[in-house]
Amino acid sequence: MMNDTELARMGNRIRRDIIEMIYRAKDGHPAPSLSAADIVACLYFGVMNVDPARPDWEDRDRFILSKGHACPALYAALGLKGYFDRSLYPTLRHLDSILQGHPDMKKTPGVDMTSGSLGNGLAAATGMAIGAKMLGKSWKTYVLTGDGELGEGINWEAAQTAAKYKLDNLTLIVDNNGMQSGGSVEEVGGVVNIPGKFAAFGFEVFEVNGHDTSEIMAALTAPVSGRPKCIVAHTVKGKGVSFMEHNNAWHKGVPNDEQYTTACTELEALING
Repeated sequence: MMNDTELARMGNRIRRDIIEMIYRAKDGHPAPSLSAADIVACLYFGVMNVDPARPDWEDRDRFILSKGHACPALYAALGLKGYFDRSLYPTLRHLDSILQGHPDMKKTPGVDMTSGSLGNGLAAATGMAIGAKMLGKSWKTYVLTGDGELGEGINWEAAQTAAKYKLDNLTLIVDNNGMQSGGSVEEVGGVVNIPGKFAAFGFEVFEVNGHDTSEIMAALTAPVSGRPKCIVAHTVKGKGVSFMEHNNAWHKGVPNDEQYTTACTELEALING
């Protein structure tokens, strides 16, 4: 597994691939993908027990990207991990591509659950974690949600179920960047005390800087017993690309040639810095 410095660099390599993918494909959601890059790097290159040569290995850890529109971050991690050739990046969101606009478990090696209808990821992950307990398996389930999608009520039914069954093999990470497609989470859905709510539901809650790999790793590896884990990762939408940071206009969009060059220059500096 990588150390903190290597994980930070991998997060920025994922960002670089996100920009490359969306620019070449001429479609995609850059800003919500960029905010999740460090989290995804820590999962795939820091803690998850997976094997790209055996994507259907029964004893692998599972990951669900509930905020499925941020799939360029997941595809970049899978490509860098070796699940498929990175030359496929320009086919993102193209008809018949294995890299669909939302993760598709029947098309993409390494994708454990089809997602995209927001709010369903935690429920699916809870079912997987229950299944592992029933089968006596030691593999773990991780799920990444956006803060905006927590407005979907199914999340709280799933949270209640996860606590009831004491799913200490389940880790929820919330990409808490404060924005959703229609505006800020606060103006769309109101103020939500995310850590307090999950603590009230019976989760062991951690709050971290979602761009600090040492904090992310400490929370991911912290032992818990008899309860599910929730990591609230405070992030910046569009992180790593100056003109995309905190700019919700980049929720979905394609950089032009000049913007692409600027983004690549900035990210290369972070990778090599």
